[in-house]
Amino acid sequence: MMDNEMIINILVGGPREELPENFWKSSFSEDHWIGADKGAVDLVKHHQSLLFAVGDFDSSSEEEIELVKENVPELITFKPEKDYTDTELSVKLAIDKYHPKKITIYGATGGRIDHLLANIMFVLKPEFRFYADKIKIIDRRNIINFFLPGKYTINKEENFDYLAFIPLEKIKNLNLYDEKYKLNNANYTYPIALASNEFVGDKASFSFESGLLCVIQSKDYWFFVKKD
Repeated sequence: MMDNEMIINILVGGPREELPENFWKSSFSEDHWIGADKGAVDLVKHHQSLLFAVGDFDSSSEEEIELVKENVPELITFKPEKDYTDTELSVKLAIDKYHPKKITIYGATGGRIDHLLANIMFVLKPEFRFYADKIKIIDRRNIINFFLPGKYTINKEENFDYLAFIPLEKIKNLNLYDEKYKLNNANYTYPIALASNEFVGDKASFSFESGLLCVIQSKDYWFFVKKD
């Protein structure tokens, strides 16, 4: 199936308190969704139809797995002993099956730091390298995009005041035009990280000539601390 206008959303098994605010109050019915592991269970419980479900389901009960089997057209299961994450596998299958225009992943950044790093770094693998700029990861505090060489302008999301530019490969001639700390034709050798930056206005522009760049919009934790 080739549908280059198709947008796919993936919910994976990270901590639910790390999902974007009001996530479950959104309308899902018209969207294309894939459930990875516990994400499939949660989506089915919220009566969302899925393209398919995938994962090892090692943290799900037998009743939850049966619920997914009964409500999802295709269930793809694997043993927990594997060298990839359920997130990575769900993205690979989404690309192989549907060739979507965009893939947005929810729930992949909270909890364990090893999962977070794995879910950022898998885009370097050959099967994802030239699809990386179609992948976005979103949680309550971070919006993570990947960029191939070119010139870009991104919009500042509400309360997401900070920017991080992280080279995943050797970056050549990186220009940051609008941010608080500007750069002019800077070169960075992977894996040296760039310092965090800040939005000056409601947009940020940048360009570079080679490599793969990870750009993270983030917000301060205090936004989520409950006040007495």
